[in-house]
Amino acid sequence: MIAERAGIPATALEPYGHHIAKLSAAFLADLGSRPAGKLILVTAISPTPAGEGKTTTTIGLGDALNSIGRRAVIALREPSLGPVFGRKGGATGGGQAQVLPMEAINLHFTGDFHAITAAHNLCAALIDNALYWGSADLDARGVTWRRVTDTNDRALRRIAVGLGDGANGPARETGFDITVASEVMAALCLADDVHDLEARLARMRIGRTRGKVPVTAGDIDAAAAMTVLLKDAIRPNLVQTIAGTPALIHGGPFANIAHGCNSVIATRAALRLGDFAVTEAGFGADLGAEKFFDIKCRSAGLAPAAVVVVATVRALKMHGGIALGDLREEHVAALDAGFANLARHVENVRRFGAPVTVAINAFTTDTPAEHAQVIARCRDIGVEAFLCRHWADGAAGAAELARHVAAIADANTDPHAAFRLLYPDALPLADKIRTVAQAIYRADDVVFAPGVAAELARFTEAGFGALPVCMAKTPYSFSADEKLLGAPTGFTLPISSVRLSAGAGFVVALCGGINTMPGLPRVPASQHIRLGIDGEIEGLS
Repeated sequence: MIAERAGIPATALEPYGHHIAKLSAAFLADLGSRPAGKLILVTAISPTPAGEGKTTTTIGLGDALNSIGRRAVIALREPSLGPVFGRKGGATGGGQAQVLPMEAINLHFTGDFHAITAAHNLCAALIDNALYWGSADLDARGVTWRRVTDTNDRALRRIAVGLGDGANGPARETGFDITVASEVMAALCLADDVHDLEARLARMRIGRTRGKVPVTAGDIDAAAAMTVLLKDAIRPNLVQTIAGTPALIHGGPFANIAHGCNSVIATRAALRLGDFAVTEAGFGADLGAEKFFDIKCRSAGLAPAAVVVVATVRALKMHGGIALGDLREEHVAALDAGFANLARHVENVRRFGAPVTVAINAFTTDTPAEHAQVIARCRDIGVEAFLCRHWADGAAGAAELARHVAAIADANTDPHAAFRLLYPDALPLADKIRTVAQAIYRADDVVFAPGVAAELARFTEAGFGALPVCMAKTPYSFSADEKLLGAPTGFTLPISSVRLSAGAGFVVALCGGINTMPGLPRVPASQHIRLGIDGEIEGLS
């Protein structure tokens, strides 16, 4: 029924159980002949560690658009097991605004992340095999390709391999990243099709020769075999919301490390299947939305017709200086002070030429006076804000938001004409990093660690100077210091290192002490997840 509602024939589906299906490659290729709908992006203010309900709002908006008679298809990222068992929990929405089956999506789903992990680690094994046999003239000290696993495991950040009597290859230091930080994940989410994916995999830099010549995955004949492991993972997954809205869930790069958007393939499919494709970009607009615009839209030729910025009273108070455990109704001044964070995100989105609306995701701890205060402040800066209760009330709780968003998207008859990228391809890489830092974060300047400027120069000399930059930064602050809340100014953004993701098609700039392998909190969410006596999963949220 869900597939039929979206105009997907049964022949285009490959079922994974009773409630999940993958779309066939042939059907995806044929979708290009259908007219495209309008793209709606949901982003957010700088979040609290618990998140502000951006996915929940994306789902609620999609449901609400369908409830008012507009055909909407939702496009989301797949959850990573790291946050599921770590701090944040799952990524399937909540309350009456959820995608189903929640437990399956949050856990192994269709095995896409396992396939990405396997493909990435196959390349790592082939690298160590080349070192062992002395082929490809690889320099063991120059290998940059690490291994990945889809769990938070700080003990694997730095490891030694090849230990022993020499039979295990040369001893060297390496480490693990989380799977969602893998360049394979990023490439899969930006690829046009499986052939484009293989070409991207072949371009990936894995190290250098003893003569300092770059070596790629294609040079060690890894790309074709990696593609075989990814032949099913590259196809989007179809599920539904509680209200019956079709949802394509596919790919999951982290927004504080990678580009934080679901796959281009799924987004394009959603655009061809509905009047509106409602999608999200991870964390706050300074990370997810900026990368959605400057990386995904630039690469795929997309342009949003409308953008929704999600805010909560809880987060605004935190950005106004109140600890999360001490939020009280009388913190009116803190709520007003924290509004500066929301205002900056709204201003940033407007830089890209997209119409902006604010969604206030309501919590039971909020008061009507607080909601009225936020709505009034939004009007002061010329943006409409809507109180949304989709968590409790489903589609009806976001209907007012849906009518407004549909109206401004309809009025935006040519989104490409209004849409603007932050910087041109021709701008030097160092200046691209500085532009994001100053225009989006409001840093006074950037400071490059020793060797970073020289590395950027080498990337440019090798022909990669036109690539966009992907900022890897804490999601909790505009700065690289997660304790610097609100809308800080007068700071310098430290760039500790840079990495070339030649296959994905961007240069990663790591800011401050950001880690590509998260650690678990003192009390991880896994301690509350178990099987009940009836065999049902409990404690997963």
